[in-house]
Amino acid sequence: MNLVGNFIQYLNAYEKKNLDSISDMFSDDIALRDWKISVQGKSLAIDETRKNFANADSIEIHVLSTMANDNMVSGELKIVVDKAETLFVVDVVTFDEDGKITSIHAYLGRED
Repeated sequence: MNLVGNFIQYLNAYEKKNLDSISDMFSDDIALRDWKISVQGKSLAIDETRKNFANADSIEIHVLSTMANDNMVSGELKIVVDKAETLFVVDVVTFDEDGKITSIHAYLGRED
């Protein structure tokens, strides 16, 4: 299984605000945590993702680097929201044996 490919597929779906594709990638017991929220379970993770999409007209994601092991991919990302707000984020994404996302932990950084 190519976990970096799965990670990039998730980011592409996120950038396109494709909630159906993202839902297909999430495991039922996914844990989603960032600097503002922490939820457990697919329905709550989808709800939070839907809120993020509603709050942004456009999302651009630039992958600056990735690192992977047997079941996890970390990616340093530059995210541009509405062509105005730039976020530097590290996503740590864990996958199960079927390639479904079991956790996403996002950490906010800074440009420098």
